[in-house]
Amino acid sequence: MRTTTLNGHEIDFDVTGTVTDEPALLLLSGWCQDHRLFSRVLSILAEERQVIRMDWRGHGTRRTVAGDFGPREMADDAVALLDELAVRRVVPVSTSHGGWANLEIADRLGAGRVPRVVVVDWLVRRASPEFVEGLRAGYHPDTWSQGRQELFDIWLDGSDSSAVKRHLYEEMAGFDEEMWTRSCRVIEAAYAAWGSPLERMLAIKQERPIAHLFSQPSDLGHRRGQRAFSAEHPWFQPRWLGGPTHFPTLDSPEITSEAILAFTAGAGG
Repeated sequence: MRTTTLNGHEIDFDVTGTVTDEPALLLLSGWCQDHRLFSRVLSILAEERQVIRMDWRGHGTRRTVAGDFGPREMADDAVALLDELAVRRVVPVSTSHGGWANLEIADRLGAGRVPRVVVVDWLVRRASPEFVEGLRAGYHPDTWSQGRQELFDIWLDGSDSSAVKRHLYEEMAGFDEEMWTRSCRVIEAAYAAWGSPLERMLAIKQERPIAHLFSQPSDLGHRRGQRAFSAEHPWFQPRWLGGPTHFPTLDSPEITSEAILAFTAGAGG
């Protein structure tokens, strides 16, 4: 990974693949994750596109960060990196709650520079009381560790994927209490402000195609709700990947990469 300083923070990134007429792909993790989340899709995507991986501030080599931050500041850094790299057109591909910053990036840069958006395995419906309770447990000093483990159990869902287990128990668990509790506070605030990711999408300044590639939750109600939303708003294109965990880039890299490339095909110009 390379390191640059943007908005006073060290940001780790790398660039793979070849510049083409199609937009570059900007791979953005969720909270308490880093570029390794995309290790199994990178080579597939880079065969056809320029691919940029970026670690959020405080998520790369330097894990300490001065001051608080959320989706707006994360978007600040992503836009600054794209400008520094002189990326003309880009499709941001975010996972989980990196989606809040993804939509902010799309709003900032407009449909001309960001013609499409991909979000991966995001809880796009309104947060349930149980989910909110879990977030609050996640930023309480006495329960954050237990709350994190409960989420790990849900996300793994009994899978024996070594890649996902390593991601959870080595990579995500490598982030400290400060970053984990920050993530839970910021995510709760985003739902409080917008209602849901789908409602945030409705507020986007310039309509453009948005794909949601997901495996969890796998219940039919979750899938039917997204299909109903798509029927009313055809720019929203959900696709259930059928993977075993919350991390399709790790447990289903081929189908996830194919879905990303298929959705973004023809977005150049």
